[in-house]
Amino acid sequence: MRTDIAFPFRIGARGRTATADLDEHARDLIEQLLFTSPGERVMRPGFGCGLLDLVFAPTAPELIAALELSVRASLQRWLGDLVEVRALDLTVHGGTVRVDVHYTVRRTGNDREDVFEGKP
Repeated sequence: MRTDIAFPFRIGARGRTATADLDEHARDLIEQLLFTSPGERVMRPGFGCGLLDLVFAPTAPELIAALELSVRASLQRWLGDLVEVRALDLTVHGGTVRVDVHYTVRRTGNDREDVFEGKP
């Protein structure tokens, strides 16, 4: 059975590096992609989608729609071999960005719905 390092990095109950199964790992990777700004990673400068920049921008419906397309494109580019996004809903309220993602983990075939929230 495949296991990956859990995100955020932490020590598990056995005193070793905490691990995650494939479904949990996919969720962790989505979270990292959503809240990483392009240019933040040295070896992968294109990784991320700049989602937290939205908090400081006017929240016009057109901007939200454009950002949803950008997030979908980033998910497809970086995680398309791991997940298939079924639905994505993005909202901004009170300085918090909320992303509802419904997706299928390709290797397991499991459908998941996760909510990701972030503040700058």
